Amino acid sequence: MSTNSNTPNNSEEVDLGQLFKLIGNIFDRFFNFIGSIFKNIFLAFVWLVLLLKERVIILVSATILGLVIGAFNQKTATPKYESSVTVVQNYPTGENLYNSVGYYNDLLRQQDYETLGTVLELDIEKTKSILKFNVEPVVSENNKLVAFNDYLKQLDSLAASKIEYEDFLANNEDYTHKYQQIRIESSERNSFKSVFENIVKSINSNSFFLNEQRKDVVELTQAKNALEVALQESESLQETYKKVLEQGLDSDQAAKASEIGITFEGSSEIEKTKEFELYQSDLQLRAQLVEIERELLDKEYIIEMISNKQDSGFASTTIKLLGLELSTALFFGVVAFLLTIGVLFGLEFLKFIKKYETTV
Repeated sequence: MSTNSNTPNNSEEVDLGQLFKLIGNIFDRFFNFIGSIFKNIFLAFVWLVLLLKERVIILVSATILGLVIGAFNQKTATPKYESSVTVVQNYPTGENLYNSVGYYNDLLRQQDYETLGTVLELDIEKTKSILKFNVEPVVSENNKLVAFNDYLKQLDSLAASKIEYEDFLANNEDYTHKYQQIRIESSERNSFKSVFENIVKSINSNSFFLNEQRKDVVELTQAKNALEVALQESESLQETYKKVLEQGLDSDQAAKASEIGITFEGSSEIEKTKEFELYQSDLQLRAQLVEIERELLDKEYIIEMISNKQDSGFASTTIKLLGLELSTALFFGVVAFLLTIGVLFGLEFLKFIKKYETTV
C-alpha cells in the first residue's frame, strides 16, 4: 500500500519540476531577447560613430561648402519682405479665412495677378510683387489647455473621461483658435495694410456670419433690456424698503405693505439681512448688465485686426526647417550635412547588399 501511495507524489514532483524548468526557460529567452536588442543598438551606435569618424573630413567639407553657398545666396538672392497682422475671431470664421488664403495662393501659383488684384483691390504691379500668403494660429500651451478644459465642459462626465489631451490636440484644427496671424511675403517693401483690411472686410461681409451676428445682437439686446427693467424694479424696491425703515412700521403701514405684497417682520437683524440681500441682488444685476454690454461690443465685428506693426514690411533672411527659424547660410549648411550623411548611409547599404549577395 505504501508503494501505491508514493506513486502520485512522484508524478506530481516530476510535473512541478518540468513546470519550473519551462518557466525558467521562458524567462531566459525573454532576457536574452532584451539583451540582444540592447546589444544590437549598441553595435549600431558604434558603427555610426566609426562611420562618422572615418568620413569626418567629407562631412566637415560638405557643411562648410553649404555655409559658403548659403552666405553667397543670402547676398545675391532677391530680398524677401514680410508683413503680418494678428486678427481675433469673434465668430467661427477660421475655416473661411483659411480657404480664402488658400484661394489667394492658388491665384499666385496660376500667375492670375489680374483676378487677385481685383479681389484685393490692388494694382497689377503691387500684386506681382506678392510671393505668398500664409495664416497660422497664435496660441500658447496655456491657451491649448484652456481650450481643452472648455471642450471637456461641453461633454458629459463619461465621455469627458475618455478624452486625452494628446488626442484633443491631434484632432483640433488650427483654424479653430481665436487668434490668427496673417502674413504676406513680398519681393518688394510695400505697405499691405489695405490688403489685410480687404481680407478682413471680405469675411465681415459674409452673409452667413452677418445673419448670425444679427441674431446674436437681437438676443443680447433683449437680455439687456430685461436686465435694465429688473434693475429699475430692484432700485424702486430698495427705495420703498428704505422709506419703510425710516418711518417705522405701525399697524396701518404694515397693512398697506401687505396689500402691495411686501411684508417686513422679525428682529432688526433680519431687516438688515434683507436689506443686504436687496443690495447684493442689485450688484448681480449690474454685473450681468456689464457682461452683456461687453458681449455686444465683441459682436460688433465678426473678425477684426488687433495689431499691424509691419505696415511697410521687414526684410526676412531666415528659412524654416522642421519648425526652426534658421539663417540662409545655416540652412544650407545643415541641408548639406544631412544630404552628405544620407549619401554615405546609402553607399554603406549598397556595400552591405553586395557583400550579402556574394556570401549567398
